[in-house]
Amino acid sequence: MKKSDILAINQGFIRQEWEARTEILENYLREQEKGKRQVLVAELDNQVAGYLTIVSKSKQGPFKDLYPEIVDFNVFERFQRKSIGQKLIKRAAYEVSFSTDILTIGVGLHSGYGAAQRLYIKNGYVPDGSGIWYENRQLQRGESCLNNDDLVLYFSKKLV
Repeated sequence: MKKSDILAINQGFIRQEWEARTEILENYLREQEKGKRQVLVAELDNQVAGYLTIVSKSKQGPFKDLYPEIVDFNVFERFQRKSIGQKLIKRAAYEVSFSTDILTIGVGLHSGYGAAQRLYIKNGYVPDGSGIWYENRQLQRGESCLNNDDLVLYFSKKLV
């Protein structure tokens, strides 16, 4: 990711009627410059089509402080179904393979994450077995929750 990608990514969000994320993206760039996060940006026809970020150690969930995690993975709607997500996730695995043999990711459970759920499974990511997490804690049997972005299932992939 470079500074100019921030504007292009924001334009992608605005085109699909989402809010711009300037502050978040600027923070990603700062963290990338400090070696705390890697940001992969995909382009198609000279336009930013999507991105994902990788943190060196997961900050929450069952893999906290153990393995790298893909965090914030977006392919803009008009670029979906063009293998961009597939290429980004494969590149992420390649990038971390020099330092670890495990890559992790959390995915939301509502239907808005359906394409992502399928992508991870098709690429060999498997649920870790800890069940569902809600608001950054393991949800216990019988507990209530909301089916929102905070309801997550964690996956991992062995890279070698």
